[in-house]
Amino acid sequence: MSATTLESPATQRRARIISLIQSRGAIGVLVLAVIAASLKFPYFATAANFKNIGDAATFLALVAIGQTFVIILGGFDLSVGSMIGLGSVLAAYSLPYGWAFGFLVPAAVGCAVGLIDGLLIAQAGMAPFIVTLAALLGVRGLALVLAKNSLVIAQPGMFGLIANGHILGIDNLIWIMLVGFIIAAIVLNRTRFGIAIFAIGGNEEAARMLGVPVTRIKVITYMISGTLAGLSGALLAAHLSSGISTAGQGEELKSIAAAVIGGVLLTGGVGTMAGALSGVLLLGLIENVIDQIGNLSSYYQNLASGIFLLIAVIIQTLLTRRRT
Repeated sequence: MSATTLESPATQRRARIISLIQSRGAIGVLVLAVIAASLKFPYFATAANFKNIGDAATFLALVAIGQTFVIILGGFDLSVGSMIGLGSVLAAYSLPYGWAFGFLVPAAVGCAVGLIDGLLIAQAGMAPFIVTLAALLGVRGLALVLAKNSLVIAQPGMFGLIANGHILGIDNLIWIMLVGFIIAAIVLNRTRFGIAIFAIGGNEEAARMLGVPVTRIKVITYMISGTLAGLSGALLAAHLSSGISTAGQGEELKSIAAAVIGGVLLTGGVGTMAGALSGVLLLGLIENVIDQIGNLSSYYQNLASGIFLLIAVIIQTLLTRRRT
């Protein structure tokens, strides 16, 4: 008789409630925060303001998708912020060859960076912190060298229309964010690749004994993270009509914060894309509310985000212990 069958109905019900809070709690907090902000600020609950929040969140959202994959796997990727900057510069330089190259080149370079990171981590057994920190510094340095520490002008046209256009009255950036999270959720929950990520993050040795190709899954996961970071940089260049070598500073930490606030455990093996999206939108809401207040500097955004992250980690730790 298994341990599960020995548990009382009350214990099983409590475990389900704790699991639900852990995976969906950020969604509830997001709804409450939207209601509170709507009551407090007259211009918050407007279509234009929600559009601004969604547009601004898209660049972090793409990075957070890849970061969520990596954290559930049991690692993290510190190189994604620098890859946004390099991606924006590469996109601007690639535009003379066609607007498609403005997206393909940053994505390919991001994929290559992720491949190197993944091989060093999975094949060579190096620590994710050291590998991705080195990539963060190296990629940022390459972006500064290529851009000569200045803006690289990106011509608009189709390239800019993809980032600044709209469909059915909704900005393309918001569509890109939503479609990205839907595809990521399907991959994570409905494919063997996603099941393998959960298995490796839960217990790598057990997954290896069950025949899961751990090395290959790890490498592919870091490649996905790098690719999405490169695409985020390309979208930023299309949105601003320029490549900015310093873009994305701090986004690696924000992407980790968004995932953790959304219920993704730093220990790996637990998390949802819906939670990560909620974390991204919560961080965007915090920034927007501070802008609504008007007399607070942008430094308060980092303070508020840090407090949110700390509270999320504490709650996750308590829920995990209670669940155990």
